[in-house]
Amino acid sequence: MIGVPGPATVPRHIRVACAIIERDGLVLAAQRSASMSLPLKWEFPGGKIDGEETPEECLHRELREELGVRVEIRGGIPPTTHRYAAFSVTLHPFVCALGAGTPSAHEHAALVWLEPGQLPSLDWAEADLPVIAAYLASREGGR
Repeated sequence: MIGVPGPATVPRHIRVACAIIERDGLVLAAQRSASMSLPLKWEFPGGKIDGEETPEECLHRELREELGVRVEIRGGIPPTTHRYAAFSVTLHPFVCALGAGTPSAHEHAALVWLEPGQLPSLDWAEADLPVIAAYLASREGGR
């Protein structure tokens, strides 16, 4: 029927596990490739949670696939949700220690190790900004 609005379209929602990987006082940041959504933005590595997978299971799987590493999860940061124009994302961040392997950019344009205070200097995906703030605040509270 003309003039009758259809059902509202609900933007798709994805759940993502991401890792704040620490090594020798530095934190790993990954730059999205030019062919990814949010091209060349920086993010914490990780990926989409599949089906009934737990965020922790997802994190271990994604880090093996994307970076070729294993990590030890040391703790979590509360999940945060961000709405982009075309979708929304809930990030489940974990603070991790680098375990086996040397990170290699299999899917990303670049990887960089930074001092925690340098993290805000990069052009981050908007969803990662509250994660950075919570991580830095947790470090301040833990001193």
